[in-house]
Amino acid sequence: MTNPLLTPSTLPYNLPDFAAIRLEHVEPAFEEALKRHAAEIADITTAAEATWANTVEAFELAGQDLDRVMSWFFNLQGTDSTDEFDAVADRIVPKLSAHVDSIYQNDALYQRIKGVDVPEDAESRRLHDELLRRFTRRGADLDAAGKSRLQEINRRLSELSERFGRNLLADTKKLAVEFTRDELAGLSEGQLAAYEDGGRYVVPIELPTTQALQSELEESAARHKLFDASRARGKDTNPDIVLESVALRQERAKLLGFDTHADYVIAEETAGTAAAARQLIADLAPAAAANAEAERKLAGELAGEELGGADWPYWQAKRREEELGIDEAELRKYFPLEQVLTDGVFYAANLLYGVTVQKREDLAGYREDVDVWEVKEEDGTGIGLLLTDYNARPSKRGGAWMSSFVDQSHLAGTKPVVVNVMSISSNLLTIDEVTTLFHEFGHALHGLLSDVRYPSHSGTNVPRDWVEFPSQINENYAFAPEIARNYARHVDTGEVIPAPLLEAMDASRQFGQGFTTAEYLAASAIDLAWHSLPGDVPSDIDAFEADVLRELGLDVEGLEPRYRSTWFNHIFAGGYSAGYYSYLWAEALDADGYQLVAEEGINRETGATFRETILSKGSSRDYAEAYRAFRGRDKDTRPLLERRGLAGTDA
Repeated sequence: MTNPLLTPSTLPYNLPDFAAIRLEHVEPAFEEALKRHAAEIADITTAAEATWANTVEAFELAGQDLDRVMSWFFNLQGTDSTDEFDAVADRIVPKLSAHVDSIYQNDALYQRIKGVDVPEDAESRRLHDELLRRFTRRGADLDAAGKSRLQEINRRLSELSERFGRNLLADTKKLAVEFTRDELAGLSEGQLAAYEDGGRYVVPIELPTTQALQSELEESAARHKLFDASRARGKDTNPDIVLESVALRQERAKLLGFDTHADYVIAEETAGTAAAARQLIADLAPAAAANAEAERKLAGELAGEELGGADWPYWQAKRREEELGIDEAELRKYFPLEQVLTDGVFYAANLLYGVTVQKREDLAGYREDVDVWEVKEEDGTGIGLLLTDYNARPSKRGGAWMSSFVDQSHLAGTKPVVVNVMSISSNLLTIDEVTTLFHEFGHALHGLLSDVRYPSHSGTNVPRDWVEFPSQINENYAFAPEIARNYARHVDTGEVIPAPLLEAMDASRQFGQGFTTAEYLAASAIDLAWHSLPGDVPSDIDAFEADVLRELGLDVEGLEPRYRSTWFNHIFAGGYSAGYYSYLWAEALDADGYQLVAEEGINRETGATFRETILSKGSSRDYAEAYRAFRGRDKDTRPLLERRGLAGTDA
């Protein structure tokens, strides 16, 4: 029987034929795809005269079978992990790591790419430079012993990453908190229904340390119960993985000629140097900490007591409600999921880029509750497909993300198929969930509107501190009045959200920014500190984190980092090691860039400029040049400080 993972899909846009694919297909397809890819590489290295077409373009096109297998497997492992999936991952991930190393340490291939005549066009020249850097960063210039050790390190790191994520998911499931109905006082009937499980109420743990329900639960004991469960994750299973991962990354960096892993990673980011990323955190930390401490005191005055991390969010929300008139429970009623998506997220994309998004009832996702949408140009030309997977379930790893099943490429003749994933427990969304819906669709647009020749340059294949720019600028449209009035309609009455409430929501963007900024900076500082170690790795994780926060003045009473090491999925299982700072780096671009949108309006002309200069380019253009082409100048960080309420704050 033909393995469906080893043949291109015949469905529109090469959408995987999910109904035909089963987990049992993965390992046979993987083994065959490895052989085919190795044969393709051998053909490249033995071709007669090296040309751009038979060397670089052939290299770009090689491995499509392997890409098809891996995209199906890793996408579904993230959304519906099982013991069976994990067992397959245990067997194939080390082999995949070794295979990749064998390619980038293939000297014949490396020399051939180095010596090929490069076309004059800018995208080809950029690709050639990137390929040479990629080969050297993966050990092409090492001697035999160095290459062997690098392979061992990479193989082990891939195993550790897989295990960290699996341990975290297992702990997240195990630590889901059981409550009585009375303990959940403060939640709506809709929320209670979402958590009801056979007469009991089970609340899953979200990825960040501070849980969203801490701002709504009326009982302090319930808030503590949830907060304590969050902070227990990975404590028994992940410490050794953290320490070994840090040590191996440090060793790999030195092997490749870098002082630290942070230097190795950030050399390829738009920040340029680890020192620049650390300086960003150091510059903002004093003001953020001062604002956070002031917020804690004001919330404590309302509570009539000193506040810790479990209770601070609740009284902060009460203070916001008192000062701005925002009631989260009532506000949710203006944000039904489907309404926000179609009349908000998709509506904004139509205003800006002229694209339409229509559900394809004839196409099936990988689950019954996964929808497939076709994205089209204004003239009806198909752009690609979007899958949406929003429902929370225990098998789904925490957080929200976008990823691809198929990347856009003119060389490969492919159009994009992307997926947005969240974990939403109620049909009525919070402000944060509305924002995240727009954020993830910003990533989707980056993939969908890509217009490049080479697969390596497609869509979101860009540095971490650039990839968040399109997604974060898309967040701004969530509560822009001309967008919000189109989707924010009361679920019961159909009433459009009142202007005063929209204005209060806009004012709330700076409310609590001390806490929000400080918890983010604290996590970013922990990440960079681990990966900036030049020597011995300390064994006491808690003491290490405490020292990092104290040194930056981020040891604010009651304030937990957004993630601590043992549940920091981004950096120990998610590819963001030494890169968690990137969200703030990208927000500086977003805050400055959105000023231009605010001045010129949310319209087709503004959207066309952003699409042409940023969204369509992927990594085919220098990022500083791309930003200047959009903004007309280099970035200014003042709008970021103003947005975060940090401008003029005395530390």
